[in-house]
Amino acid sequence: MTGTFRSSQVAGSQENERSPFARLTELLAPYQPGKPLITLSLGEPQHGVPSFVGPVLAKHIAEFGRYPIARGIEPFRRAAANWLSTRFQLPRAIDPETELLVLNGSREGLFFAALTAARYVGERKGRPAILIPNPFYPAYAAGARAAGCEAIYLPTTLATGFLPDLHAIDAATLARTVAIYIASPANPQGAVASRDYFSRLKQLADRFGFMILSDECYSEIYTRQAPGSMLECAGSDFTNAVAFQSLSKRSNLPGMRVGFAAGDKKFLATFHELRNVAAPQVPVPLQHVAIAAYSDEAHVEENRRLYRIKFDLADQILGNRYGYRRPAGGFCVWLDVSQHGGDEAATVKLYKDAGVRVVPGSYLARPQLDGTNPGAGYIRLALVSDSETTAEALHRLAQFLD
Repeated sequence: MTGTFRSSQVAGSQENERSPFARLTELLAPYQPGKPLITLSLGEPQHGVPSFVGPVLAKHIAEFGRYPIARGIEPFRRAAANWLSTRFQLPRAIDPETELLVLNGSREGLFFAALTAARYVGERKGRPAILIPNPFYPAYAAGARAAGCEAIYLPTTLATGFLPDLHAIDAATLARTVAIYIASPANPQGAVASRDYFSRLKQLADRFGFMILSDECYSEIYTRQAPGSMLECAGSDFTNAVAFQSLSKRSNLPGMRVGFAAGDKKFLATFHELRNVAAPQVPVPLQHVAIAAYSDEAHVEENRRLYRIKFDLADQILGNRYGYRRPAGGFCVWLDVSQHGGDEAATVKLYKDAGVRVVPGSYLARPQLDGTNPGAGYIRLALVSDSETTAEALHRLAQFLD
């Protein structure tokens, strides 16, 4: 394959590997918020916890006295597999016995998947590499480092549709790749991969023998068309593809830490071996809550309705300023503030003048070797507060940036 995106151009810098939120805290430390603080920096859902959570926990409270099994209880695996088959147009139903594992939230699963891929994929032509969209979720880079692989950052910009340009990756890089992380909907830009995109990615994974680690934890947050899954395009055996899901965003349960991985059963067998000795287990009562969550769509539809209201507000208040575009999925807004002093300066201004806390886009990305940072000049807003608070924050943002 002839490409224009070579590994010598994309191996990320080792600087600034700390949490973007720790860096944000340091950036804002010298200042006080100029108005009552509104926090839009953290993607922590603030909508109500579903009403069934308390009763289900109470019913199964005694099961906190049991060590959980790493693969998850059978009723959980069956409920998650049934939800997948109902929600997505899969080539066939997921086998809950061999093709699905419970996770302590998707983050630990995404991290341990890198370690698994490094040992599962086998010999590479050169130093093993893991491909990461840039900007990205920090667990991806942490997993690559822990696995001893080179993290190669693929810029996701307006020009690439905010997804990695698969046609621009050269064959030499792909030949030493053990895994690629893909997020759809993307964090932070909200871009959604098409079926053609997933199919192209599957072709590359099969040709070069690497794993696709598909982060789909935002798949249920959308205001128009429901995003698809990598598993829909992974073939009847789901070879080389694993999707990661979580209840944090779908069901407003970020503190419960329950999700799952589903797909390639051979990979998941190796994944289970590692997690069985090293990963956090999921308490059985929480798995019962998850069963209830995956069996109910009413609370998810209400969740989407609340986000739709807030994006309607963003449409009205922001219009076409700051390059605003209503994202295809997720609950984040990605704003271009390059004409307003840049991302760090705009972040400081919004905090000390408007009392609005956001994240500089450059903190969510890594510099490429040419010195450019795909997140530079942008700020990320997470529309997780109630609609009144969100509207106030957006009005302040427009007032003080302009």
